[in-house]
Amino acid sequence: MSSDPRTYPNRRQVTVAASTLADRASALLREGYRLALVAAHDDADEFRVVYLFVAANPDRRVELILPADGITPLIPSLATLSFPASRFERELHDLFGIEVTNHPLPRRLVLHQHWPDGWFPMRHDAGTPPAFGDIDEPYPFLAVAGTGVYEIPVGPIHAGLIEPGHFRFSVVGETILKLKARLWFVHKGIEKLAEGKLLADVLPLAERVSGDTTVGHTLAFCLAVEEARDWPVPPQAQTLRAILLELERLYNHVTDIGALCNDVGHGIANAHAQRIREQLLRLNQQVTGHRLLRGAITPGGTHVRALPDPGQLAAVAADIQEVVDIALGHSVVLDRMTGTAILTRDQAHDIGTLGYVARASGIDHDARRDHPFAPETTAVAAPTQTAGDVLSRLLTRAEEIQNSVALIAGLIAGRPPLGADAAKPTWLAAGRTSGVGLVEGWRGTIAHRIEFAPDGTVTRLKIVDPSFFNWPALPVALADTIVPDFPLTNKSFNLSYAGNDL
Repeated sequence: MSSDPRTYPNRRQVTVAASTLADRASALLREGYRLALVAAHDDADEFRVVYLFVAANPDRRVELILPADGITPLIPSLATLSFPASRFERELHDLFGIEVTNHPLPRRLVLHQHWPDGWFPMRHDAGTPPAFGDIDEPYPFLAVAGTGVYEIPVGPIHAGLIEPGHFRFSVVGETILKLKARLWFVHKGIEKLAEGKLLADVLPLAERVSGDTTVGHTLAFCLAVEEARDWPVPPQAQTLRAILLELERLYNHVTDIGALCNDVGHGIANAHAQRIREQLLRLNQQVTGHRLLRGAITPGGTHVRALPDPGQLAAVAADIQEVVDIALGHSVVLDRMTGTAILTRDQAHDIGTLGYVARASGIDHDARRDHPFAPETTAVAAPTQTAGDVLSRLLTRAEEIQNSVALIAGLIAGRPPLGADAAKPTWLAAGRTSGVGLVEGWRGTIAHRIEFAPDGTVTRLKIVDPSFFNWPALPVALADTIVPDFPLTNKSFNLSYAGNDL
């Protein structure tokens, strides 16, 4: 195994043995780190698993690098230490065939039951897949038995314009005893598609990981590339990136506020929220030439067509706050949201939730402050609530809108240019060169980790959308609620199918 020839300012790499992995990971978790990413690598002669742990105040990143045998890869499980680790381990088993010892739930996560056994698509020698099984074979859900218990299947095809996901409810009367979510119906193979390609070919993939998170994923990708290539970016470019990130946060939070109101029957509030959303999408078009903000951020720089008008954004902030106030002034709206689908702080912490889902349950995570790429974002005040219910998730969004508008106004006050970039570096170290990008997307912290070959092609791109962390929290919040609360609760989480189904 070749070693990474470089050191990084705030990322430390430690090679560990299987016998010491758990102790090392446990020590980091006790010190306040969280597990942000696990990436498996097929290095031809052996496998390698990289565990990225991150912490704030100051920004710290530690990678535990575990080699594994190239013929029969076997690693110990960290599931008893970290719930996210248990899911990452199931993912790397599905895609790389790495066996995980003592895993408490060693069944498939990514690959559905009709995928062929013994074929692991992320291996370098995977080749053409063998025949798939019967796609109609039933997925083995845990059946809840008892008097009056019945099941309600929902999806995977839905009535709205959302991607496929299957939800199986075990119910007594209207009360939900258990909800099982089955995802990964549209596994796109983005990480595999990135292998062997140059940056110009991988950038469009990063922009399209999840359509409503163009800036978040593109920025995380570019930050990872720039760290790997030792590619300094001008401060003006980072300022423009921070502005674009907030514009993306704005239109998505406005959309969700309207949809939440619509799910409790307050259609007029939704109509006004969609009106405001359209204003923001048109503003995005003016700023970047694309309603979803594509094309502005590239490795080494950022270019926009115009800066947003602070006066227009202030009017938007006042407008959406009026919508929120009117909606919550309605007793039916307030009653339907208050105390509905509570995710406690302890539950949110144990599951590893991120973004507004975590903040609505009292957990103060925000990568703009904890892992800043621009100095202007270090003072971001991340709004938190404590009730952990649907109302808290709406209020968190509403306050984040006001904070985003204020942050954009402050960034524009510095009168950044419309474009700034740095020349592409010609140097690339021999051996393995890696980079990590952490970005607070509108749903939560996004992580990208990239590795390059000496010829400049990508050998591995690992992507983690916050939805990967947050999907398991949805069934927990819905336990002991009622079936009619599902659409409202699902929208209050608003998790990405595309970002999860890479």
